[in-house]
Amino acid sequence: MNNLIDIANQFKPKDATQGAVANIQEFGHGNINHTFLVTLDNSTVKHFILQRINTQVFRQPELVMQNMSIFTNHVAQRLHHFPLPEVRRWEVPRVLLTQNDQNHFIDSDGSFWRAIAFIEGAQTFDTIQNDNHAREVGYALGMFHNLISDLPVEQLADTLPGFHITPTYLQQYADIKARYTIPTKSPELDYCLKFVRDRTTWAHILENAVKKGYLHLRPIHGDPKINNVMIDTATGQGISIIDLDTVKPGLIHYDIGDCLRSSCNPMGEETQRWEQVSFNTSICQLVLGGYLSVARDFLTERDYEYIYEAIRLIAFELGLRFFSDYLAGNIYFKVKYPEHNLARALVQFKLTESIESQEVSIRTMIEKMR
Repeated sequence: MNNLIDIANQFKPKDATQGAVANIQEFGHGNINHTFLVTLDNSTVKHFILQRINTQVFRQPELVMQNMSIFTNHVAQRLHHFPLPEVRRWEVPRVLLTQNDQNHFIDSDGSFWRAIAFIEGAQTFDTIQNDNHAREVGYALGMFHNLISDLPVEQLADTLPGFHITPTYLQQYADIKARYTIPTKSPELDYCLKFVRDRTTWAHILENAVKKGYLHLRPIHGDPKINNVMIDTATGQGISIIDLDTVKPGLIHYDIGDCLRSSCNPMGEETQRWEQVSFNTSICQLVLGGYLSVARDFLTERDYEYIYEAIRLIAFELGLRFFSDYLAGNIYFKVKYPEHNLARALVQFKLTESIESQEVSIRTMIEKMR
């Protein structure tokens, strides 16, 4: 704890007059980085977020911080020139500098730390709470994309090469299967093995669309799942999307698919009742409606054509990543027990199955909203 306090003091906001670190506690449910909420005592600034970046995942964390800086500066300029209506609030997570004006701190163990201003008066949820929440989650992603739609993609570094490239994950899965001993057979394991085997050729669909010139790279969030969308506690409005580590060049379809994958599963990602998981099309319609209310201007006809495929693919992709990590011995995602990643994979595969069974109604819904 003392070490954490020392690290937190490196970032203590300069406007936090007379503030001492009163408490540090783990925060959020991230599977990659370690995140803490720092509380200051007798200070004008009450809280900030402290994170240790997982450098096994983000091999060049300095580029992550560079992308965050480019993103936040661009959005600040956009909001300055085109302010939102007074009835709407939009917050951009602000990077805090160290006492010697650096955007990160490396401790004696070589760990990479950064701090971000805490957004007060807002909260996140793991599942959709009501119809308004669903619309606001969609609005938040649409606003996020809108604000960076004119950011030249060449300005952003690719901090995670291969991220969301499903064929790459399939190849990694094949390599893991060949290299590791498959755990003791079970009905759940057999289900996952067959599920992946039946979808290996289809999984190239978005990357094939890029090769044909139908889709093109844009700035994306990379991980806009429901619990990264901040909701104003007073108004119920979506006011920010946090966790900007994965901001990079990509397809906006990765973001749309991830947002809907996480929003339209009312049972949540961590449920143990995976057999009962289903994709809720009513929530899908609300989220998409919120998204399109601010995203229509920059979507092309081709973009609409691949929305269904994105919803299906990103759910499958995440299941594939969880399943691969389980087979490899849980080396990527944080787990609470040995079968945790297998349980997560089952949830995503069952969700994919539900999406596939409702393809006609989902495609019809998208067509009506064009």
